[in-house]
Amino acid sequence: MNWLKACLVGALMMWTWGVPAAEAATKQQELERLITKYHELRQFNGTVLVADEKGILLKKGYGSANFEWQVPNTPDTKFRIGSITKQFTAMVIMQLAAEGKLKLDDKITTHLPDYRKDTGDRITIAQLLNHTSGIPNYTTPAFFKNDSRNPVTVADFMKKFCSGDLEFEPGSKWAYSNSAYFVLGAIIEKLTGQTYAQALQQRIFDPLGMKGTGYDVSETLLPKRASGYESRPGGYVNASYLDMTIPYSAGSLYSTVEDLYRWDRALYLDTLLPAPLKQQMFTPGLNQYAFGWDMRPLKLHDDKTEIAGTSHSGGINGFSTLIVRAPERKEVVILLDNTSRGARLKEMATGALSILHGISPRQPRMGIGEVVLETLEKSSVTEAIARYRTLKATKSGEYDFTEGQLNTAGYQLLRTGRVADAIEIFKLNVEMFPGEANGYDSLGEAYLASGNKELAITNYRRSLELNPSNTNAVETLKRIETPAARN
Repeated sequence: MNWLKACLVGALMMWTWGVPAAEAATKQQELERLITKYHELRQFNGTVLVADEKGILLKKGYGSANFEWQVPNTPDTKFRIGSITKQFTAMVIMQLAAEGKLKLDDKITTHLPDYRKDTGDRITIAQLLNHTSGIPNYTTPAFFKNDSRNPVTVADFMKKFCSGDLEFEPGSKWAYSNSAYFVLGAIIEKLTGQTYAQALQQRIFDPLGMKGTGYDVSETLLPKRASGYESRPGGYVNASYLDMTIPYSAGSLYSTVEDLYRWDRALYLDTLLPAPLKQQMFTPGLNQYAFGWDMRPLKLHDDKTEIAGTSHSGGINGFSTLIVRAPERKEVVILLDNTSRGARLKEMATGALSILHGISPRQPRMGIGEVVLETLEKSSVTEAIARYRTLKATKSGEYDFTEGQLNTAGYQLLRTGRVADAIEIFKLNVEMFPGEANGYDSLGEAYLASGNKELAITNYRRSLELNPSNTNAVETLKRIETPAARN
């Protein structure tokens, strides 16, 4: 009887422990298959970490951290994380609020008395945090063309790029502004007496054991730093140089998936910030943006299930990143890519979350933009467009025909000086997606690059009709319409 009882108990224990273990193994296999498929289609090259409340389900590197030397990506590879930096900037600001060193309704000039008074007296720290300050965003195409390669001091950069005339009355609208987060970095330095990098190291990275995270300085010999690349039809090229003094508190950090997982888990505790202020940090304002976090719900791949989400993407020369948190079940997906493949990351993340929720993910498809570019490598733009139309009519289910495909292809052509071809691809995009403001904005930019201001103005105006909050169109029209009127 004792032997029988032992067998029954053993069987029960195997059932109790084995089923969840089997489920976890199955989910891990599904996750691996999904990410591998994206990698095989050249739509992801980097590292991934997926976890739920019980721990890590997948932690793996795909492809190369350095293509010249064929160094593989691994979970401890360090990537530039771009705008994911903003959540760390926001955390330090909230810590300073907890310490009584600032109030969220303080004006900029309360802490930076040398800042432009007529605007700084009207903008609160909270408005800097949630992108309602009205300060124009400095990361325009013209900026990257002319000003992104040379080192600059915080004070000089503030005067030149963070102190312009406001685009709207603070608090009245939402517009993403890297400039606003640059100002927050200057406030951190003023109140702590430390550099921005030192403040984050002392307040966040050291306490959490984030040894693979820091401020990226190009000159530093940093072990396991990934190189950044941009995709081209024939392969990859090295990304354009960017001096890392420029992204600063808006985007200059590097990290690993392992460290970002430590950060994710710490956000469920009150070790970095008291619970009331943490709740305020995650309270959405205009455009569902909180303090360094996008608070939009996440739609899973059955196109019905929505879950509460907390996320942020990052894009910086050669790198695309994304952290997506689903706090209800402590799920997180972290994706770090060193080939500027940002367009796919959200689809990958929601696919991974779908697997965690027992929903079949959509399988990745080859992007039609890549097909168009491959055709253009061998033949004319006319033939590339003809191939697009043929595949659209006969094999639409086999390719990704979303609006971003042609838009990305057009910008690759624009960056390589093939302006006339870019115009034709953007024209095709607005024909296919006449209700998308972004397509007209891109076509306007291409016409402007060609010297055709009249058609540039026409398309920027159309973009504004479809999306009145398109600040890039507003600023570009301001710049080019007045000279056009004089002529």
